[in-house]
Amino acid sequence: MATGGAEAQPAVFDRHSKRLQRNRASVDPEVGQYEMLKREVAWRVCDRVYDIKRSFPRALDLGAGRGYIGEHLDDEGAGELVQLELSEGMLAHSLPEGRDQHLQVHADEESLPFAENSFDLVVSSLSLHWVNLLPQALGQVHRVLKPDAPFVGAMFGGDTLYELRSSLQMAEIERRGGFAPRVSPFTEVRDVGNLMQQAGFNLLTIDVDEVVVAFPSMYELLEDLRGMGESNAGLRRQAHLGRDTMHAAAAIYQSVYGNEDGTIPATFQVIHMVGWKPAPSQPKAAARGSATASLRDLGEQFNPTSNPVA
Repeated sequence: MATGGAEAQPAVFDRHSKRLQRNRASVDPEVGQYEMLKREVAWRVCDRVYDIKRSFPRALDLGAGRGYIGEHLDDEGAGELVQLELSEGMLAHSLPEGRDQHLQVHADEESLPFAENSFDLVVSSLSLHWVNLLPQALGQVHRVLKPDAPFVGAMFGGDTLYELRSSLQMAEIERRGGFAPRVSPFTEVRDVGNLMQQAGFNLLTIDVDEVVVAFPSMYELLEDLRGMGESNAGLRRQAHLGRDTMHAAAAIYQSVYGNEDGTIPATFQVIHMVGWKPAPSQPKAAARGSATASLRDLGEQFNPTSNPVA
């Protein structure tokens, strides 16, 4: 994921391919069986929204997919929920449990077609890790938010699918003497706070979940990634990987990371972020040097040198 300025960083992802991947996933007859993780993370995002004790008349779901946020965010959480999605197929095959389908917008998360100060809340679940210029995207989120309005988001972090990445690399080195990137890059946790501050957000909260899912083998994992629309969309990706290399990678995965029951684990690191657009009414840190008590005095108060017990 690109994290620098627009002039300094070339594109990392093929957004057209990502749209096609999502479109294909949306028409899969078994699409529902691949959505467990997306629905679970969307629920966790909404849980963080409900921790904010205020109402949001108008909210934006950025990268809505088939409406996973709308499945959990009711009218009390958001009066209106505008749902923006890159894939027209995802919008056309929304979840039956979704909401506000008349407010769906087919557009790219990298270019928001909304006026400044349009929304009381912006949420995003498992979409921003496919954005080429994350600082620019966060800056647009900041632009469309009203002052003193929050952004609540989640995206995959740098440790996501590390088992798959390592197994593929070891297999290619063994069989070919080198390797090509087979798993898309993800933003590191340590960078997210700085990127949000650069975009203008304050009162930040960043935390991390790790979701580990067991699969019978590497092949079922790859099938699930395709079904989720989460296959590699890097511009430098190589489409072909020989059958012998695939078999070697599956064997390495099982040998190095396999569970005792014969399954393999797949780790999804989910970075949760909450940030607020500044406003004059927000609490501010006290000025440096304005403290009226010394930490040394407090230490002496709670750790007296004499024993008070006779």
